[in-house]
Amino acid sequence: MDEELQALDKAQTWASDPLPQGKSPIGSKWVFKIKTKSDGSIDRYKALLVAKVFTQEYGIDYEETFAPKALYGLKQAPRAWFEKFSSTVTSLGFSPSNYDSGLFTRTTKAGTILLLLYVDDMIISGSESTSIANLKSSLSSCFEMKDLDLLSKVGITDNKTTSTPLEHNLHLAPNAGPPLRDPTLYHQLVGSLVYLTVTRPDTAYVVHTVSQFMSAPCSDHYVVVLRILRYLKGTMFHGLHFPSTSSLTLRGFSDADWDSDMTVRRSTTGYCFFLGDSLISWRSKKQSLTARSSTEAEYQALADTAQELVWLCWLLSDIGAPQQSPTPLWCDNNNAIQIAHNDVFHERTKHIEIDCHFVRQHVTRKTIQLLPISTLDQPADIFTKTHLP
Repeated sequence: MDEELQALDKAQTWASDPLPQGKSPIGSKWVFKIKTKSDGSIDRYKALLVAKVFTQEYGIDYEETFAPKALYGLKQAPRAWFEKFSSTVTSLGFSPSNYDSGLFTRTTKAGTILLLLYVDDMIISGSESTSIANLKSSLSSCFEMKDLDLLSKVGITDNKTTSTPLEHNLHLAPNAGPPLRDPTLYHQLVGSLVYLTVTRPDTAYVVHTVSQFMSAPCSDHYVVVLRILRYLKGTMFHGLHFPSTSSLTLRGFSDADWDSDMTVRRSTTGYCFFLGDSLISWRSKKQSLTARSSTEAEYQALADTAQELVWLCWLLSDIGAPQQSPTPLWCDNNNAIQIAHNDVFHERTKHIEIDCHFVRQHVTRKTIQLLPISTLDQPADIFTKTHLP
């Protein structure tokens, strides 16, 4: 509890203010948790002081516009923490993005540093190691920070590695082996791997797979997580290449694996975007609705890809790289492309009518140029299924 109070004082994410007349104070409570190591022994005790925002009442604790007021006496909330973080990195020369509140950039003669914030975790990327080290040092003086080391967390100290993050044609299912007695480590590892996919697209599909069993992980699921870590250990120095001579033209690829989840019979969406020769965005995700055909699955994926494409165009314009012509978007399903160009809805498309309207709208506005591609040449395929090394 003392450490938590000291961290709050160091970050200055609280303020003591007089209580306005007629307003009621909002209370706070302590939340305690014991973090354990992989062998079950205690790693450390955690205490978190949180505000009881759920006790707020309209007209008493809220403004008349129904927006939360400052928490009098204690302003320890995610919003206050983000305000502190944002002002700190801005003072260090970073500029926030207008289209992604968690993205900050800083460009100097030494290069560009990207800082991406996920709740209270962040990813720092750049080509100049000294600048990154200086940034981490500056942030450490204002916030409590630590680097994540997944391999040491699970005790992987040998030289055994794997050539792929997931065994070929392996399909995980619930109740795959005995349930884990304590799923805490599984949750921690998968959560960290999710962040890692921001720089390791080759793990996106398998991490997407193991993250589906967070509520009730079993022994087979944990074995796959360990395989991912051994794969990462063997590819420690693999990374994305961003050539300085690459163009700033955006292009995208959309794909789907129909009926890939044998438990709920849902398909998997995969897409990726290149800025010139540089891979900048990708995703592997189970579709929210069950597709009744491969064409429907491909079109659901196409709609999700188009949504990401529109956002990327906004973001690129915000950082000085507007797209002057329709963005080419490749899809390996000719039926899906024909539906996007067909104004007449029929029996095959009534279940995906909203997706059809959305994609066709951007095709008509020339935001998107849909193009066919062979499945063998489809780079987004790696985000929908496992592959041989």
